[in-house]
Amino acid sequence: MTHLSTASLLGSILTAALTTVQAASESPVAADQPGQAPTSIGQGIVYVPPLRGAPATRVGGASRSNTADGRVLSVLAPEQTGLTVNSQPVLYWYVSKPVTVPVEFTLNDPQASRPLLETRLKGPFNPGIRSLPLSGYSLKPGIEYQWSITLVFDEAQRSKDVIAGGTIRLVQPSSRLEADLRGADPRKAPVIYAAQGIWYDALASLSQLIEANPADKVLREQRAALLEQVGLNAAADEIRATRR
Repeated sequence: MTHLSTASLLGSILTAALTTVQAASESPVAADQPGQAPTSIGQGIVYVPPLRGAPATRVGGASRSNTADGRVLSVLAPEQTGLTVNSQPVLYWYVSKPVTVPVEFTLNDPQASRPLLETRLKGPFNPGIRSLPLSGYSLKPGIEYQWSITLVFDEAQRSKDVIAGGTIRLVQPSSRLEADLRGADPRKAPVIYAAQGIWYDALASLSQLIEANPADKVLREQRAALLEQVGLNAAADEIRATRR
């Protein structure tokens, strides 16, 4: 596949931050420390960032528009590198207005010269949260992968692209996580993942519960609260406004 200029741009933005994150990310997921309050509490779900104080690696809109037409494009990722215990996780992104232009997904290893995955998503897309199963590649432990969603407004002038991106790292589940999940009510899984800093699996398990129970107001509020805790206010506000 042809290497995209947008992939190079995103990589240069994120690589500097990842240099600092890499050293911290070698440590196990940290538990809450005395005197460190959780970010927020919403319907019992609290995301505890595993790397407190790490540099931000998320790129793109959160509560403000990041396109000329006032559109918000966000990847649903924490500000710092998010963790997963699934080698083929489900990723999520959000857009506040309908999308009729081409949309590209890119997965990068910052140590590689070319993207690992680079594909166009089948649109058009309505406003809201979209899922993206990572079925074309299996993550390897310990790598700070960069992933991005790009709106291509002008094929001839890729400088007009709008990019939102984040980072993800595959980790081995801790014995505590495995014990807490074993035999747990499926509705408790998002809470367990979030409390132990496993962002992507917290969001995915909660989103799958919502898909199976679309009228459940508690689940929707949990997802809004989870997004709000990492500054994804536009997506959280829409969930509450539309009751979806």
